Amino acid sequence: MAAHRLWHGRDLLDYSDATVEDVEALLKLSVLLKEAQKSGFPHALLKGQTLGMIFEKASTRTRMSFEVGMLQLGGHALFLSSSATQIGRGEPLSDTAQVMSRYVDALMVRTFAHTDLELLANSASVPVINGLTNEHHPCQVLADILTLLEYKGTLKGLTVAFVGDGNNMAHSWLQLAPKFGINIRVAAPPGYLPDNDIVEFAKKDAVSQRAQILVTTDAVRAVKGADVVYTDVWTSMGDEEEAEFRQHIFANYQVNEELVSHAHPDYLFMHCLPAHRGEEVTAGVIDGEHSVIFDEAENRLHVQKAVLAATMSKTQVFGEESE
Repeated sequence: MAAHRLWHGRDLLDYSDATVEDVEALLKLSVLLKEAQKSGFPHALLKGQTLGMIFEKASTRTRMSFEVGMLQLGGHALFLSSSATQIGRGEPLSDTAQVMSRYVDALMVRTFAHTDLELLANSASVPVINGLTNEHHPCQVLADILTLLEYKGTLKGLTVAFVGDGNNMAHSWLQLAPKFGINIRVAAPPGYLPDNDIVEFAKKDAVSQRAQILVTTDAVRAVKGADVVYTDVWTSMGDEEEAEFRQHIFANYQVNEELVSHAHPDYLFMHCLPAHRGEEVTAGVIDGEHSVIFDEAENRLHVQKAVLAATMSKTQVFGEESE
C-alpha cells in the first residue's frame, strides 16, 4: 500500500498513532529512494516545493540530512533559527505556524518541549515533522530500524537493549519496536527511567505482537543476549548544567567491553550521535567491528526523504503499488 496514500498531509510527531502498516510503508519507500539515489535514478518528487526548518536546538545530522534530502527530491529547504526569527522574541507558536503554512509546503521542527511541537502542528495547515524534541526523536529511530533491517534481514524476535538515560531515544524505541515484534529493554539509573505512560502504551503493542518490554536499573540484565546494544549521550541538550553530576550517576551504565560481552556474539552497536567517547561508550566499542553508527547516520537521509515524499508529494510516489 502506498506511503503517499497513508501519509499525505499527515504530521509525524511521534509513533503513538502510527500503525505497523504506516511505518512499513515509510521503510519500503526509504529503500526505494536509497536505491534510486545509489543508481542515479531521477527522483525529484518534490520539485518546486519548500520545507521550512525551525531550529531551537543545535544540529548537524538533522539539518544536513533534511537540506540534502529536499535538494535530492527536487525541492528547497529553508533554515530558520529561532534566534533569528520572531519566535525568539516571543511570537506565539500558533501565529508562526499559521503564517509559515502560507509560505511553505511542510515544516520540520527541532525544539525542546514536545507540547510546543504539538501546539505548532495543531495550528499549521501543512504537514509538521518532528526533527527532535525532549520527548521523542521519530526520524532517528526510523533510521535505526532501517539499519537493523539491512543487517539482520528481519525484525520480529530481535532484542534491542537501550542503556543510559531514559530520554527521547528510549521513548521512540519503546513506541516503535513493539509494533514490529522487537523486544525492547531499557536500563537506566533510578530517577532517569523512561516515562511510565510511554512504557505502558508500549506494553499494549507488545501484547499484540508478542514482544517483550523490560525497564530496569540493571544494565547487564538488559544487555544479556541482546541483538542490539544502543546508547546515547548522558546529558541531552538543555541539561548541560547537570553534566558533571550525571557522569557520576551514569558511571555504571557505560557501554564498554565488559558490558557488551553479555550481548549476543553477533550484536550490533548503535548510537544516534554525537558521541562522547570515554563517557557513555568506550572507543573500543563505538569504533569496533560491531558498530554501525555511520550506516545509521546515512540512513537518516533516506528515511527522512521517505517521510518528506510521503507527506508532501502531490502525486503517487514512484515505484509503489497503487491500490
